Parts: sequence; C-alpha cells; structure tokens
Amino acid sequence: MMHMTLYWGTQVTVLFSSWKTDSWPSYALTLLACFLFSVFYQNMEERRLRFKTLASTAAAPSSPAAATPLLFKLGRGRSRWGNPCRISESVLFGVNSAIGYLLMLAIMSFNGGVLVAIVLGLSVGYYLFRSGDREEVVVEVENSCACS
Repeated sequence: MMHMTLYWGTQVTVLFSSWKTDSWPSYALTLLACFLFSVFYQNMEERRLRFKTLASTAAAPSSPAAATPLLFKLGRGRSRWGNPCRISESVLFGVNSAIGYLLMLAIMSFNGGVLVAIVLGLSVGYYLFRSGDREEVVVEVENSCACS
C-alpha cells in the first residue's frame, strides 16, 4: 500500500519495489543506508564546489577586456571546453543531481524514519565536509538578474 501521509513504521518500500523492509533489522539497515547516502551527497557537493573554484581560478582572464568578449572565438575553444576542471565539475554536478533526486524520492516514501535519517545525514555531512574554519568563500555574481 502506498502511503500519502507521513507515517511511522518498520514496513517501508524505498525507491524500488524490491527494497522493502519487514523487520527491525532490515529497517535499521535501510535507515543507515539513507543516512550514509546523505552524508556522501554532501561530500560530493563539497568536491564539486572545490572543482568549481579550481576551474574559475585556472580560467581567470588576464585583462578586463578579455573577461567579456562579444563573440566566442573558435580558436580559444580548447581552453573553455577542454578544461579538465570544468569536465570534472560537470560530471560531479550530474552525479550530485542524481543523488539528490534519489534522496528526494526516498523521502517521498513518506516514512518518518527515512525522512529523519536523510535530514540527519545531510546535516552531519554538511558539518563534516562543508562547514568549519576554512577560508572565506567569495561568491561572484555573473549576472545580477534573478531570472537568468
């Protein structure tokens, strides 16, 4: 039976019809998997942001005139499209998107334990990987328009 409201119980189907729990040990393992998957998501997000920082510092233009070209020159395509940092950042973005959607679908099982495990995993992962005494992150706004 598919629940449409938040419920608390050990019988839950998560993501696939073959991933069903029917006892406390299987439910506990499911909650542990959701928790670890959420922590892994935050770890991958932190790595993606590092690659984004590396890509932006590696591709920094030397002059302000070069920062805003009117036309894209074909001869400079290698530096934009062949940059390994940008490729890695794009791959990590795809992986993070897939993991994020899978976590969202797991929460849509409407089981309270799964919801709490994922939220706790995201919080612990953020604490471990994305917060702390690091250098201050500077956010550059390329376009101040909120609609783009």
